[in-house]
Amino acid sequence: MATKDFSGCHIPLVTPFKNDFSLDEDGLRRLINYLIEEERVNGLVPCGTTGESPTLNHEEHNKVIEITVKETRGRVPVIAGTGSNSTQEAIMMTKHAEEVGADATLQVAPYYNKPTMDGMMAHFEAVAQSTGLPVLIYNIPGRTGRNIDPQTLIRLSDIDNIIGLKDACGDMAQTMEIIAGTKRKGKTFFVLSGEDALTYPLMALGGDGVICAVGNVIGREYTLLCKLMKEGKWAEAREIHYKTLPLVNTLFIETNPVPVKEAMQMMGLPAGPLRLPLVSMRPANREKLRQELKAVGRLK
Repeated sequence: MATKDFSGCHIPLVTPFKNDFSLDEDGLRRLINYLIEEERVNGLVPCGTTGESPTLNHEEHNKVIEITVKETRGRVPVIAGTGSNSTQEAIMMTKHAEEVGADATLQVAPYYNKPTMDGMMAHFEAVAQSTGLPVLIYNIPGRTGRNIDPQTLIRLSDIDNIIGLKDACGDMAQTMEIIAGTKRKGKTFFVLSGEDALTYPLMALGGDGVICAVGNVIGREYTLLCKLMKEGKWAEAREIHYKTLPLVNTLFIETNPVPVKEAMQMMGLPAGPLRLPLVSMRPANREKLRQELKAVGRLK
């Protein structure tokens, strides 16, 4: 299918909350405009793990996607996180995202119930058949409890509107097999890193970009890194990779998005508190984060 360009740096938005833990709609709008206008990112992904989607009810989930689409106003693509471990729920949320104007949908592998590869095929086929949106699959076995094997992903890439993968398997051998297997078919299939620290090597191997939690904090740097990689300017991109790597590692020192939200609050960006069961950072880790933000020039 004809599709937009989903290469480059896409940001899985945090969901800003007020002090009473309700949705901060104005804060979300400010964040969207900041990332597009100031950080110059290539796309936005509402309602991912970084957006604390497991704690959003259906009304809030739909509202976050609606606000993101409306506030973005077509300036960058919006890839709506509408996956679920219930196929019918994923279809329901995806249909809503399509109705309100999202550009694509991100579908996480069904978690906890651990389907077989045949079950994975059936799940993603059903979601893809229910929508006209381009579908990107999200493979993150560390959270879902089940890895989608390369041959299954390559088979899924044959489905017309399955056009990409957010790859957080952490296994570069598997990633290479997927890139090789999907690219040789001649179809446009975007392979985006889901492990922020592996963006540089993934793109060097033929990947197309990243959906990166750290982009809420250093979106400008990661957008430039992706641009340089696409231009073949390996050395310049590598310099950004190593300069930001200590901060990237620190932003995952506790469960995502705990450090990301903490960093954003330090920087004066809309983020707000975490919803339980996530809690604030430990003091020692918070101080380490502060020092790394200073090292990259994001704090004085």
